[in-house]
Amino acid sequence: MSSIRFRLLVALAAGALLLSACGSSDNLAATPDPSASADLVCPLPPPTEVEAPAGATTDLSTKPVVAPAAGPAPTTLQYADLVEGDGAEAVTGSQVEVKYVGAFYDTGKEFDSSWSRGPEETLPFGICRQGVIPGFAVGPTGMKVGGRRLILIPSRLGYGPEGSPPKIPADADLVFVVDLVSVG
Repeated sequence: MSSIRFRLLVALAAGALLLSACGSSDNLAATPDPSASADLVCPLPPPTEVEAPAGATTDLSTKPVVAPAAGPAPTTLQYADLVEGDGAEAVTGSQVEVKYVGAFYDTGKEFDSSWSRGPEETLPFGICRQGVIPGFAVGPTGMKVGGRRLILIPSRLGYGPEGSPPKIPADADLVFVVDLVSVG
């Protein structure tokens, strides 16, 4: 047997061995892609439900107002449903679109808002995915379309010790009011 034929047979045998180890193409579709979970920010502890503040804006056609804090800053991710939705539920990995207002916990001063860019402006992102701060990525978990949620985010799940100058100082605790517009 020539050297070339021998190498070809060895290469074919190695290829067949690799294919049999992987299984059929049907199994490949069901096999989790390790890189697919590489951008997950979960598992973070699930947010804790707290009582909604009195006077919270519940009219979904109106930009929410965030009041200054009435107590100590949160040390864990917390939420209060201001309006219960009745549509599709946001779960880990869901692509969602939200309208939001972001403010500082202690003062209620707004630092960002989709509403300021127009009442129909939304932010698309994935639940528990990178691309937004961890507390924001996890905060809408369990919401249903048509809902409005207040999310209290401690600094370590926000912008942390670096902040996001010039708008957000280091170690800022944050509040977001999020309206869930769609789940895809």
